[in-house]
Amino acid sequence: MSTDILKVDQLSMRFGGIKALSDVSFSVRRGSITALIGPNGAGKTTVFNCLTGFYKATEGRIVLHAKGRETDIGQVLGEAFQPRDFLNPVQFVSRLYFKMFGGSHQVNRAGMARTFQNIRLFKEMTVLENLLVAMHMQMNRNMMSGLLNTPGFQQSETNGLEKAWYWLDVVNLAEHANRLAGELPYGQQRRLEIARAMCTGPDLVCLDEPAAGLNPNETVELSAMIRQLRDDFGVTVLLIEHDMGMVMNISDHIVVLDHGEVIASGKPAAIRDDPHVIGAYLGTDEEDMLEAAV
Repeated sequence: MSTDILKVDQLSMRFGGIKALSDVSFSVRRGSITALIGPNGAGKTTVFNCLTGFYKATEGRIVLHAKGRETDIGQVLGEAFQPRDFLNPVQFVSRLYFKMFGGSHQVNRAGMARTFQNIRLFKEMTVLENLLVAMHMQMNRNMMSGLLNTPGFQQSETNGLEKAWYWLDVVNLAEHANRLAGELPYGQQRRLEIARAMCTGPDLVCLDEPAAGLNPNETVELSAMIRQLRDDFGVTVLLIEHDMGMVMNISDHIVVLDHGEVIASGKPAAIRDDPHVIGAYLGTDEEDMLEAAV
């Protein structure tokens, strides 16, 4: 198995005449916490949308090494809705769910999950139900087994409930299991969304600005949780984040985007002092960057 869980090679994305990404290449080492940073409009979320199946990249290749196999994301995204899917309610709902809330269901099956900058919980469902919905693909979906309430169906439900309660304990939300998700404070909703992603059993989880809207104490707790995902559960983490203090504190590797291109890649200390990164964030002109590099 490759030491890199994810390899992105010359990824480009066009929207009509606009090129949002241009030959983006980077890799994510297995067991690492990797941050994707850059100014607003740099193309970070577009990269995430390509990785997780919301967009199919115009050019380039994304390869995921997870669940003991190699998956070419571009190839699995070619498996669009088929006419037969509309005749199978279970297949249709599962594909629709992952298109709306977790990218392509094939990408999720391959071992990748994500959260969103704008929280996308089922706010009129309970906290516990939000996690059970995420495990739909892992549970017994045989309609006849459900109607007959077979032992296999019952065991599947039991396993799902146990897993949901487990992750509620991990993110300290067990006491809120029967509350509506929309009633939770913002910071707890963030934790619930991470728990929901983890219930799908990913090897790689992509967190889109998980600290957005959090106060300093909540950010510290979130940083500890991200480390726990890596250290205790063996999950590789790729995150987009604007909180540079958090990024520098928890990241093993950082990739910097600007105007849809990778302008730097390396360890936090190197990125902090890179004149091109400083220029991208502060608007330093090319002459100043050259002087800083000397």
